[in-house]
Amino acid sequence: MKKLSKILAIVMIVTMLCMTVATISMAATAAPDPKQYTGTDTDVEGITNIGNQVITIVSTVGSIASVIVLVILGLKYMMGSAEEKAEYKKTLMPYIIGAALVFAASAISGIIFSFTQGLGG
Repeated sequence: MKKLSKILAIVMIVTMLCMTVATISMAATAAPDPKQYTGTDTDVEGITNIGNQVITIVSTVGSIASVIVLVILGLKYMMGSAEEKAEYKKTLMPYIIGAALVFAASAISGIIFSFTQGLGG
C-alpha cells in the first residue's frame, strides 16, 4: 500500500511540475520582449496554438492519470478485507486533494494563458 501511495505522490508531483513548466513556458512565449520585434514579426496564431496544445495535453494526461488511480483504488477497496478498506479510506483523501489540484492547475493555466493573450492584443 505504501508503494501505491508513493507512486501516486510521484505521479502527482511530476504532473504538477509539468503544468508549472508549461505555464512558465507559455508566459515566456506569450509575452516576448517588445524591443526585439518590430512591425508584425510575431506569430500570434502560432503561439496561441502551441499554448492551447500544451494546456490540452497537460489536462488530458492529468485527467487520465486521476481516473486510472481512482479505478485502481476502487477495485482494491471492493476486493479488500475490512482492515484494507479502512486503509484505502485513509488514502482516498490525499487522492481527492491531488486530483483536485490536477484539474484546478490545468484550468488555472488556461485562464492565465487566456488573460495574457488578452493583454497582448
